[in-house]
Amino acid sequence: MTLPSEKGAAVGRGIGIGLMYGLWKPRVLGAWRVPASGPLILAVNHAHNIDGPMLMGTAPRPVHFLIKKEAFVGPLGPFLEGIGQLKVDRAGADRAAIGNALAVLDHGGVLGIFPEGTRGEGDFASLRAGLAYFAVRSGAPIVPVAVLGSSDRPGRLIRALPPLRSRVDVVFGDAFQAGDGSGRRTRKALDEATVRIQERLTGHLENARRLTGR
Repeated sequence: MTLPSEKGAAVGRGIGIGLMYGLWKPRVLGAWRVPASGPLILAVNHAHNIDGPMLMGTAPRPVHFLIKKEAFVGPLGPFLEGIGQLKVDRAGADRAAIGNALAVLDHGGVLGIFPEGTRGEGDFASLRAGLAYFAVRSGAPIVPVAVLGSSDRPGRLIRALPPLRSRVDVVFGDAFQAGDGSGRRTRKALDEATVRIQERLTGHLENARRLTGR
């Protein structure tokens, strides 16, 4: 297995900075809460198509995102792999993707996950078990992230994108451990971890909305 490129992720961060600050007006809050080193999982709500690139361009560290394999089409595939992003087949247990994600964490990198699995309301209402598995298996802390753009308002013609040059708020929360400290990876332990994660992520999103007025 080839370790996802850390240098590539750093290049991707540079591209994300250029694109996101060029096309929108990101306002980053709480970036100091992101640990400066060590394995880390960023759990991001997913309401807009730009959430991944926006986080790549605003997070203080390079991020390796788990991205659906359908995005890796044509020349975009080699580009995404070149900037250290991870292809995942959402139809089942993708062992290659799981191994790559754990390798990122084992080497002290940052793994980015949309715990809802797909773009939706962006409210963390439905979480998949993958986030709990990675957090409990690796012991890496989770930092919740809320990306709140103008397309959160009702009545937008294209909900997938905030209007160009509009403000997009990226709010980082406090790091927390998903496990109960026992190291257990049983189904019951993962289910309990998922409940803890959902409570923390939902609470962070509510706080972020109050803080930003979104």
